[in-house]
Amino acid sequence: GSMEDVKIVNKGLEDEMELSGYRLCRWKLALVALGMLSTGGFLLLLLYWMPEWCVKATCSRTAVRDAQVVLLQSTVRTRTRTQLPHQFCGRKHPRTYTPSSAQKHTHMHAHTRNPKSYTNMSTPPPPQDLDVKCSSIHSEHSGGLSKDQQEYRRLFFGVNEIAVKVPSLFKLLIKEVLNPFYIFQLFSVILWCSDEYYYYAMTIVLMSVISIATSLYTIKKQYVMLHDMVLAHSIVRVSVCRADNEIEETMSTDLVPGDVMVIPSNGTVMPCDAVLISGTCIVNESMLTGESVPVTKTNLPNPLQGEKGEECDTVYGTEEHKRHTLFCGTNVIQTRFYTGELVKATVVRTGFSTSKGQLVRSILYPKPTDFKLYRDAYLFLLCLVGVAGVGFIYSIVLSIMNNTIVVKSLDIITITVPPALPAALTAGIVYAQRRLKKMGIFCISPQRINICGQLNLVCFDKTGTLTEDGLDLWGVQRVEGSSFHHTEDNAFKESLVKTHFVACMATCHSLTKIEGQLSGDPLDLKMFEATGWILEEPTEEETSLHNRIMPTVVRPPKQLLPEPAMSPEQDMVCLSTSYEIGIVRQFPFSSALQRMSVVVRLLGEKRMDAYLKGAPEVVASLCKRETMPQDFAEVLEDYTKQGFRVIALAHRRLESRLTWHRVQNINRDHIETNMEFLGLIIMQNKLKCETPGVLDVLRQAQIRTVMVTGDNMLTAISVARDCGMIPPQDRVIIADALPPKDGQPARINWQYADNPSKHMSKTDIEVSPRPLLDDNIEISMEDSSKEQRSLERYHFAMSGKSFTVITEHFQDLLQKLVLHGTVFARMAPDQKTQLVETLQSVDYFVGMCGDGANDCGALKRAHSGISLSELEASVASPFTSRTPNISCVPDLIREGRAALVTSFCVFKFMALYSMIQYISVTLLYYILSNLGDFQFLFIDIAIILLIVFTMSLNPAWRELVSRRLPLGLISAPLLVSVLSQILICLAFQSLAFLMVRQQGWYEPWTPEAELCNASSHDNSTDNSTEEDEHNIQNYENTTLFYVSSFQYLIVAIVFSKGKPFRQPSYKNWPFVLSVVSLYVFLFFIMLYPVSAIDETLDIVCVPYSWRVTLVYIVLGNAAVSVFMEVSVRLLGSKHVSCLCCGQRKVPKARYMHLAQELSVDPDWPPKPTTITEAKPPPPPENGSYQIMSTS
Repeated sequence: GSMEDVKIVNKGLEDEMELSGYRLCRWKLALVALGMLSTGGFLLLLLYWMPEWCVKATCSRTAVRDAQVVLLQSTVRTRTRTQLPHQFCGRKHPRTYTPSSAQKHTHMHAHTRNPKSYTNMSTPPPPQDLDVKCSSIHSEHSGGLSKDQQEYRRLFFGVNEIAVKVPSLFKLLIKEVLNPFYIFQLFSVILWCSDEYYYYAMTIVLMSVISIATSLYTIKKQYVMLHDMVLAHSIVRVSVCRADNEIEETMSTDLVPGDVMVIPSNGTVMPCDAVLISGTCIVNESMLTGESVPVTKTNLPNPLQGEKGEECDTVYGTEEHKRHTLFCGTNVIQTRFYTGELVKATVVRTGFSTSKGQLVRSILYPKPTDFKLYRDAYLFLLCLVGVAGVGFIYSIVLSIMNNTIVVKSLDIITITVPPALPAALTAGIVYAQRRLKKMGIFCISPQRINICGQLNLVCFDKTGTLTEDGLDLWGVQRVEGSSFHHTEDNAFKESLVKTHFVACMATCHSLTKIEGQLSGDPLDLKMFEATGWILEEPTEEETSLHNRIMPTVVRPPKQLLPEPAMSPEQDMVCLSTSYEIGIVRQFPFSSALQRMSVVVRLLGEKRMDAYLKGAPEVVASLCKRETMPQDFAEVLEDYTKQGFRVIALAHRRLESRLTWHRVQNINRDHIETNMEFLGLIIMQNKLKCETPGVLDVLRQAQIRTVMVTGDNMLTAISVARDCGMIPPQDRVIIADALPPKDGQPARINWQYADNPSKHMSKTDIEVSPRPLLDDNIEISMEDSSKEQRSLERYHFAMSGKSFTVITEHFQDLLQKLVLHGTVFARMAPDQKTQLVETLQSVDYFVGMCGDGANDCGALKRAHSGISLSELEASVASPFTSRTPNISCVPDLIREGRAALVTSFCVFKFMALYSMIQYISVTLLYYILSNLGDFQFLFIDIAIILLIVFTMSLNPAWRELVSRRLPLGLISAPLLVSVLSQILICLAFQSLAFLMVRQQGWYEPWTPEAELCNASSHDNSTDNSTEEDEHNIQNYENTTLFYVSSFQYLIVAIVFSKGKPFRQPSYKNWPFVLSVVSLYVFLFFIMLYPVSAIDETLDIVCVPYSWRVTLVYIVLGNAAVSVFMEVSVRLLGSKHVSCLCCGQRKVPKARYMHLAQELSVDPDWPPKPTTITEAKPPPPPENGSYQIMSTS
């Protein structure tokens, strides 16, 4: 096959992949087999770690249709390989297909079945794949499928289930153990065992076993959690309509797109995405939207029956018609139907293509977050391996020159690359996890704790995260005689009970009673409860009796009704005490129209009334001019600026010709016109009390905060101002982007939202109240000096629609916008994820804090996601907080920083440990000696493990500071510090080694030459002669053992850094205790030799004068080390980085780079009321936008 034969799967989607075909090649396979035998299986491991190499090494390219193996390369460059056996049965998809291509490319499934035949399968395109018109759903897809069609389609779409396979422990174990680190440990252990160094080998094995077991346990637990969450209701029994109008029971796994399922009246959990074609349902969608609010779904209107007919027939899409779509995983609470008609829905998407399937997919196969620490760790190890290689060659040369085979040559490698490193790094993370648990933050992927220390931007969801869930009624403002009445704090008054205003509040909603409880949109609920009225629904028996749907009835409570007397000022007829209103028809709230309305009839009235509520601007446009108050715009603006949510009410008496039947079939546009304006309801979304404080802490630590919400723009901006996310003196620029339309290119209108704060810049003399989106900022702004302009900070705000347009048409602007974008309103779940990715593309480390399942994708995608609820979101996000407010964010960042600093300390310490030991061993090899087994053991276990496991115990510093951490291990100060310490250690060890040979008393050691004149234990000298075949006991060995033991401790103290990210080390008592006791022990055996200890550790006796000299050497070493580290810290990164990178002073992160460019760009930020247009063919190199002014 040629290179051109690369198919793109999921083109344009975020999981776009290139697909290329391969077939197995015999001679390549033979070569690989040969290589495998000669490397002892190591080649196999290498190919296992690099699937792409594996395919290239064993197969040759071919056309996709003849392929036995396909290589899927995501355009994000992560590799997966899929084997395509020819005998594929209808059920299994290869692992890689399920997550990536189940949605758009249905033929992919066909081709997995049998690679040969998919090209000539001419299948009728199924509904989920095509743009189906709304009318054709009614005409073609509402009758149901016949048995054969259904069978056929099932081959095509596979089984309708979201299968989360929990891998067996054995599989997970193999995967875990084949990690390069563990393979290296295995190699070390085998080597040590051959060298009779059993104790340490056992210790390492034990540590590895523990760490593998814990990680297996957490991974397994996560899979099981996810599996349970998905399985909870995914397989149910459903009734399906067949083509011949009979209904049969079947399992939900057999559903295919095009099936018509019957929704049972007592509710169910949806097993797939379906569109309602008859009846209405009440659904709890908290799984998708994060608002645990029952929503009313109505049947998809059939445009061909309406008056307009053809022209309003649109293409069905789950987003546009979500008012009529039942999503998978959501809970249908109850259904309503006209007698004799079942509530039916046509299945549109099944399996992994459903909304829930995509959610699960994003949890199972997240895009990999690349973390610098681990990359650097591997680089670092490579350097160590390089050093080890030098030592290896050196020791082989020595052994050849001296004609002795030093088995220890290989040992040098295990000395240089410390096998205890993984355990040492995990220790710090485990401690951090324990500390987080005490704070009520649970963590399911501990690796992410380190990343939290890097966060420099946090996205917050608004509802339920920054603010309380739901809104509270703040007050009502009625209109009387087309002018506003004064504000009243509630409508629960006897004098108002029969006004249209209260009737509208009581009837215009979509509440229902479920098991005696009112439920529905919390806005509606608050509004209805404020009236104190009572709602009664007809029972099913009543409905069937009257052979038509009985209306829902509302009536005021007894105590509010006045005495039954005709009151002249009321314009309604009082019928004794039974005053009730029946709701004849509802037009549900539509986010596109931003309004809902009802048709009602007062008991005993002939004519009906229509009530309407909705967004004030929309309602105002539907009312008669003369009923609108003069100051409507000002009053409204006043409220929205203060962050209130305002809802307007209106009313109209309907003509008497509109009968009950007419009303049931009329279009809502006929009802919703010429209304009378009734007034405003003002709702407030309260901030959680912790919010402003936490945001302030983050701002002082120079961590950017961003709001991503599903709520509307103005509320979002005002909440951002209230909680201090946008300081009072800063400007907000709304980027309002419009998609290309009728030959016009896409464009962005820049509007400056009004500044509520009065302390404006000096040049603004007049403080006149401006209109909401002001058109002409005073000229003085434009002329003001350059400094003035840079002082004024600005924030961009945009809605989800604009965000999509900008992503598609203004790629180069996107990054500049997210640099200062603070408010993103009306964002859909996948747009939230996209935003997080865009922020990451300019090198931000993004944290995400949200509470709903709608934040799942973003929580998973961000570098660290914190979920505030224990529900679905907690499965997706690495962290879950018990306290339902955002105070956990700074805590998490502090702990993350502490853990990161700890990781750096441990890493530096382990690097030096291996280098110090390496220096000792290479010096000793020079005289054909070595460290003894018990010396190794003492150093490796008593000193290293003890210190590593206690030095990580420092808790986090109390407050968040604005200093940044070094980004990776390979940063200038860190390297300078490590290198300088290595050189110091080398210098002092060499000094001691050379000095001991220059001493007057020095001669090559023999057991007889006891310099301590301790002839009391002569018997012991004989057996030490037999033992010492490795030439371990000598003066050099003893000297280096003492010096190096102290060096480990000195380095540990020098490296364990406290402020500003961790508590200082002297507060870490286990560490202090272990260091002090080791010091005491070492000084003791150095100055007061105890023969038993000396024998065990193979130490020989040296004159007292030399012991004192050693003390001086050690103290000198300590002084130099401390001085060096302190000066490296003080000189700080500035000087060092100048040395390292010479002249190039380019900031590392993309966002800093951009900020630098923009600070000198005179056209940025865009001026008010300018329009930016996309040039039709955007040339990628130079900017693809121009700014033209419309003023």
